[in-house]
Amino acid sequence: MLQDQRPLAERMRPHRLDDLLGQSHLLGPGAPLRLAIESSAIPSMILWGPPGVGKTTIANIIANHVKRPFYTLSAISAGVKDVREVIAKAGRQHGVILFIDEIHRFNKSQQDALLGAVEKGVITLIGATTENPSFEVNSALLSRCQVYVLKPLEQHDLKSIIRKALEGEFKNIEVEIKEYEALLRLSGGDARRVLNLLELVIDPQKGPVVITDEKVIKAAQRRVVLYDKGGEQHYDIISAFIKSVRGSDPNAAVYWLARMIEGGEDVKFIARRLVILASEDIGNANPTALVMATNCFQAVNMIGYPESEIILSQCTTYLACSPKSNASYKAIKNARKIVSDRGDLPVPLSLRNAPTKLMRSQGYGKDYQYAHEHPGNFIPHEFLPEGMEGTLLYDPGENPRENEQRKWLKALWNNKYNY
Repeated sequence: MLQDQRPLAERMRPHRLDDLLGQSHLLGPGAPLRLAIESSAIPSMILWGPPGVGKTTIANIIANHVKRPFYTLSAISAGVKDVREVIAKAGRQHGVILFIDEIHRFNKSQQDALLGAVEKGVITLIGATTENPSFEVNSALLSRCQVYVLKPLEQHDLKSIIRKALEGEFKNIEVEIKEYEALLRLSGGDARRVLNLLELVIDPQKGPVVITDEKVIKAAQRRVVLYDKGGEQHYDIISAFIKSVRGSDPNAAVYWLARMIEGGEDVKFIARRLVILASEDIGNANPTALVMATNCFQAVNMIGYPESEIILSQCTTYLACSPKSNASYKAIKNARKIVSDRGDLPVPLSLRNAPTKLMRSQGYGKDYQYAHEHPGNFIPHEFLPEGMEGTLLYDPGENPRENEQRKWLKALWNNKYNY
């Protein structure tokens, strides 16, 4: 009999819910996705998570469990024609499930081709993506799907996968794992990657194997930063990175950036965090920071690793050296708290839209004055709802740019907002 030549990760892919490790928040006893699968009431869904955490496996398990026609497309190679062919077949069958891997790679027209069939229940869509579906899946399609967020596998899950491989695929080989650190950290919570590493370091032709960190790193042919064993490095290091930029220390910031890059962090994840930081922690103290960070995110997407590290370093050091302000961040938090506490206060009549004669007769738009018809393009008016007059929500920070804003607002509004 010919030996199975498929990769180890493929040979070990689970086929039953009870064999799948991780994702207990979705698939544990009483968890929402497990209940849906067990009841065969499968909604259209988007499975969002990093590589190697079980998205494709879950889709296959669903197909095996519900015994319905199951079609698979890859967004890398499929187009609108392929989608329409599956939809046409679904029209002649009942309960078709269509799994689309990397659905974020579908453009708008390709996603639109799915919309009617999903809406009418002709197909049940299962899309898998490593990217935030809020940005990568159009809103009409997204609103018709349940989004399930998958997490990187925990260390105990990865160890269980390793043990299963040793007891199954490698049961005839004597293997001692002396050190787990490189296996676990190089895998980054990715089951496929940890099994690929295991396959690299175990040579069935060479008898007993002792697995050490050095052996794993050498086999992987890449340098790896070995973090501590606490299991929180992803969150701890991004936290240290953000706080270093916020604290205006470009030296520390670029050090933590290097730690993330060496540890295999997704460069797009780092770039996203810089975009958020540029607005949250710099804001109007330097509005160019957001432009810089947004351009950094776009450039990283275009360039990819490894050259993207240069772009990330430039943006990181620029943001770290920039003046800081969280005034815009505080303004929206203050405003949302008032909205939450006081509900939907009526829009002042003078600010309401008045497209009809009836609305105008009710006072809509009355007394509103067009600012550009007055000196300096300004005239005092009440823009807040009744009862909120004079409420200060945006308080400019103490930095040159926002000090100028404060002087300008003070000149316009006098003492109304106590600028």
